[in-house]
Amino acid sequence: MKSKSLVISFVVSIAAFMEILDTTVTNVALTHIAGDLGAGMEESTWILTSYLVTNAIILPVSGWCSEKFGRKRYFIVCIVGFTIASFLCGIATSLPVLVFFRLIQGLAGGGLQPSQQAIIKDSFPPQKLGSAFAIVGIVNVCAPILGPAFGGYITDNLSWRWIFFINVPIGILTAILVKKLVPDFQHETANSSIDYIGFIMLAVGLGTLQVALDNAQQYDWFASSGITALFIISFISIIATIIWLSRQKNPIVNIRLFKIPRFAIGCIMMFFIGTLVNVSVMLLPMLVQNYFCYDATTAGLILVPGGIVILLLMPVAGKSLKIFKLKYLIAFGMFISAGSMLFSQGISLQSDKTYFILVRVMQILGTPFLFVPTLSVAFCDISTKESNNASAIVSLMKNLGGSFGISLIISYMDHRQQIEQAYLASHLTLDHIGYTLGLNQYTAIIQNIHLPSLLNSNTVIYGTMMKLYQSLQLQADILAYIDTFRLLGCLFLALAFVALALPTGKKQPVK
Repeated sequence: MKSKSLVISFVVSIAAFMEILDTTVTNVALTHIAGDLGAGMEESTWILTSYLVTNAIILPVSGWCSEKFGRKRYFIVCIVGFTIASFLCGIATSLPVLVFFRLIQGLAGGGLQPSQQAIIKDSFPPQKLGSAFAIVGIVNVCAPILGPAFGGYITDNLSWRWIFFINVPIGILTAILVKKLVPDFQHETANSSIDYIGFIMLAVGLGTLQVALDNAQQYDWFASSGITALFIISFISIIATIIWLSRQKNPIVNIRLFKIPRFAIGCIMMFFIGTLVNVSVMLLPMLVQNYFCYDATTAGLILVPGGIVILLLMPVAGKSLKIFKLKYLIAFGMFISAGSMLFSQGISLQSDKTYFILVRVMQILGTPFLFVPTLSVAFCDISTKESNNASAIVSLMKNLGGSFGISLIISYMDHRQQIEQAYLASHLTLDHIGYTLGLNQYTAIIQNIHLPSLLNSNTVIYGTMMKLYQSLQLQADILAYIDTFRLLGCLFLALAFVALALPTGKKQPVK
C-alpha cells in the first residue's frame, strides 16, 4: 500500500513539477524571446502576465472542476491541454500568438497543482500525511529553484523554444502513467450546474489583480490611473464574489472552508511562504546578473545547491511532525528564514560565487519546516470530500503570496535605492576623505587611458564625475538589496512569534 502511494505521488508530482517549473523557466528567456519575435521588453512581459492571469483564474475553481468531471479525468485533461499548449508556444511566430497560447497554457496548468495535492492527500492514511506533504513540498519549492537554471541553460545552449518543447514528451508520458496508475475516487460525482455569475466575478477580480500586480511597479503604482482602476475593480469584484459565494448552496469555490480555524491559519501562512519562496528565488539571480555580470546559466546554477538541501530536509521535516507540535515547527522555520535573510545582509561588491551559493543555501534552510507543517495545519481538519476545494484554495494563496511579494519587494527596493543614493550623495564633499580619494583615483585613470594632448580640464572633470556617479549608483543598488533582505528578515522574525501563538492542536494531523 505504501509503495503504491509513493508511486502515485511520484507520477502526479511530475505534472505539478512541470507546471510550476514553467512559471519561472520563462523569466530568464524573456530577452531572447523578445529579440527573436521582434518585440520590446515592455511588450514581452505579457508572456509572463498572460500565463499568470489565466492560472490565477482557474486555480480556485479547479476543485469544482474536479468534482464536476472527476478528479482523475480533469487531471489528465489538464496535462494534455498543458502539453498541447506548450507545443503551440514553441512554434509561435509572433508575440500575440505566443501570448494567446500562454493564456491556454495557464488555463490548463492551473488545475495541476491542486489536483496533485488532493490526490496525494487522499492516497496516504492520516498518520502518514507528513510524508505525503513532504513530497508536495519538494515539488513546490524545488521547481522554482531549478527553473532559472534549467531555463538559462536551454536558452544559452539551444533555443528559447525548447523551454516549451521539453514539456511535450514529459506531458505525454505523465498522462499515460496517470491513466494507468491513479485510481478514481468515488466521491467525485457532483452534478451541480456551474455558477456563471460567481465564476465571472471571480475571474474579473483575480484577473485584474494579477495584471495590476505584474505592472504596478512599471507604471508607478497608484500614480497611474490605469493601475488604480485595476485595483479598484479587483477589490470590488473580490468583495462581491465573497458575498455571492457565501450565499450559494453549491458555490464554485467553497469559501466556507475558511470557517475552519486551522485551515484559515494554514492559508495565511502559505501566503507568506509563497512570498518567501518566490521573492528569494527572484532576488539572488537578479542581483548577480545585473551587478556581478553572471550569465543566465551561472545565475541559475547558484540556486541548485539550495534545491539539493530541500531534497535532503523535506523528509526530515515530514518525520518531525510526529515529534513536535506543528506550531513549533512553523515557528522554527520562520526563525531560520529570518536569520538567513539577516545573514544575506553581508553581500558586498567583493562577494564571489561561493558566497552566493552559501547565501542561497541559508535562505532555503527553513523552508521545509514551513511548508510541510503548514500544509498539515491546513489539511488536518479537511475531509476527503473537501480535498479538491481545499487544495485549490491553498495553491491560490501560495501563488498570490508570490505575486504580492514580488511586486511589493521590487517597489520597496526601488524606493530604497533612491534613499541610499541620496544618502551617499550627501557625503560627496571635499572634506570627506573617501570622496577626495575617489576624485584623485578616477582622474588618474582617465588621464592614463587617454593621451594628455587630447584632454582638457573639462573633459577630465566630466569623466571623473561620471565614474564617481556610476560607483555611487552601484553601491546604492547593493545597499537597496541589503535593506530588502533586512526587511524580509524582520517580517519572518515577526511571523515566527505569531506562529508560536497558533492554535495548531495535536502533534500530528488528524482525520
